[in-house]
Amino acid sequence: MPLSDAEKRTLLELARRAVVAEVGGDPAPVAPREGVLAQRRGCFVTLTNRGRLRGCTGTFAPRGPLAWAIVAMAQSAVHDPRFERNPVTRNELDDLVVEVSILSELQPTDQPLNLRVGEHGIYIVRGRRSGCFLPEVATDQGWDAAEFLSCCCTEKAGLPADAWREPGTTVYLFTSEKFGEEEP
Repeated sequence: MPLSDAEKRTLLELARRAVVAEVGGDPAPVAPREGVLAQRRGCFVTLTNRGRLRGCTGTFAPRGPLAWAIVAMAQSAVHDPRFERNPVTRNELDDLVVEVSILSELQPTDQPLNLRVGEHGIYIVRGRRSGCFLPEVATDQGWDAAEFLSCCCTEKAGLPADAWREPGTTVYLFTSEKFGEEEP
């Protein structure tokens, strides 16, 4: 079920306030718990600065309501391990753009190559290793379905490129409703 414009605004405001609080060492904002905001839904929060990724964190299985998960993922995105040596700072808050992705339920697939590039995201699991790409990653990188799957294996899950083809590896598909702030 798509979110209303008001719900999107609320989630973006929550994510922004959580990022500002986390960078400033302040308490996290209180998340409302009504309507869709009270549902348990997977989500990602992505932070960019002038088009460059600064953090992205998400969950497929939140422990609480969507609004709470957005706050938690926004706080976590500030500490994305990929940017441990170059963390988000107060000085860049005005240039930071917050994007939110609300996820559908994961659907296992026996035919990963049938995914629709740009519409489906992927979550690949093999043993204790897993990796995920949101739907827009494939189109942003110009990948076809096979490249999308292989790059997720190598870049995100730490698996061989063709692990998605092997028994014992599960590929899940999902969709995402993505929305974000305007570029400053």
